[in-house]
Amino acid sequence: MDKKILINDFAIRSFRDIADYDYIAARMAYRAKLLPQFLWLGLQAIEKYLKCILLLNRIKAKRISHDLIPALELIKQCAPFQLRLSNSSCKFIEYLDKYGRFRYLETPFHVKGLELPQLDLIVWEIRRYCNVLNYNKFTGKEKPVSMLEHELKRIEMSENYPPQKFSLVGGKIENIIANNKHPARKALLWQNLYFGIKHRKKVYLKQHIHATNSPLSLHPEILDDVLEYVFLPKDVITAYKKELTKRSK
Repeated sequence: MDKKILINDFAIRSFRDIADYDYIAARMAYRAKLLPQFLWLGLQAIEKYLKCILLLNRIKAKRISHDLIPALELIKQCAPFQLRLSNSSCKFIEYLDKYGRFRYLETPFHVKGLELPQLDLIVWEIRRYCNVLNYNKFTGKEKPVSMLEHELKRIEMSENYPPQKFSLVGGKIENIIANNKHPARKALLWQNLYFGIKHRKKVYLKQHIHATNSPLSLHPEILDDVLEYVFLPKDVITAYKKELTKRSK
């Protein structure tokens, strides 16, 4: 089989499909008020969608880990198109990039109660590009016709219709929506403005504001002792060492 097809299959199954599951799991965590898990799973979902786009467009991204901004910048620089992202989605990506990657409460975090619909929106906007867009179609003429402009126009036009009308062939989200007996379907559809069968103009969510200080933010003086036993990201170490320097003055 053509290796191009196999690589595209890898991008879809290993990144987009797993991202769909991460996204639904993030919604479950949010509803259960497991907020650190919501942030981590939300970041994981967006990360995998972006990596799917990068691989489908054959953009080398071996240095991209859990950081969303570098992945977005790489797409901006190298992809044959620009992602159509709303300002609120761009801000939410920055929020996830700042707080989502800290799985061990290394730093404080907060939620303001509107993060779930923000995640729904950014997933809908980015996921539209998680498909083969830059391909040629043979129409019987001498030269094949590039379909990239057609696919990008379809994505742009999707913003003029209810978001539920846009779908990806073979997408896990679409399959779950179509299966009334799927155990994840209820969690996916719950108060969701962007994915479902019917067009929804509003949702009803209890807004719960939450903030948590991390142990190190409260007692940075234990930093060196903790580092004797566990790994911490370099930027976290630098930030707390600066804080200790300030306190010592």
